[in-house]
Amino acid sequence: MMKKILMLVVMTIIAFPCVLSAQELDAATLAKREGRKNLTIKEWNTDAKTKTRWLDRVTTYDSQGRKIEQIEYASYGQKWRETYEYGEHGRVVREVEYDDRDKPKSIRKYEYNADGTRKKQYNYAPNGRLQTIKVFEYVISD
Repeated sequence: MMKKILMLVVMTIIAFPCVLSAQELDAATLAKREGRKNLTIKEWNTDAKTKTRWLDRVTTYDSQGRKIEQIEYASYGQKWRETYEYGEHGRVVREVEYDDRDKPKSIRKYEYNADGTRKKQYNYAPNGRLQTIKVFEYVISD
């Protein structure tokens, strides 16, 4: 019985700082999002010799400062595009990756643990067929 109580106390001590870190992380995330509300970032490249300039990437944020779309370009046009959807706690719950012809290439859906860490990632084909499930394991080492 004493070992169980001791184990419970140790687990509480270990878990408590993690909760504070998650809260601090959420505050930092909120502050970062505040500066990105309704923002679009365009990244440009310029060839050093020819001075030719081209659009490299566009990232778009919503009214809450969350990334909702990212597009990568090449000289011929779009290389790929990703869209992001968020759940009730502001975490990404769905990502869709599109190819260079803007056709869905893969779909990822996420589940989270109570502390906000990722629990599972479900990977789907464009036709909606489940392909793989990734499980996240968090190990605290000494």
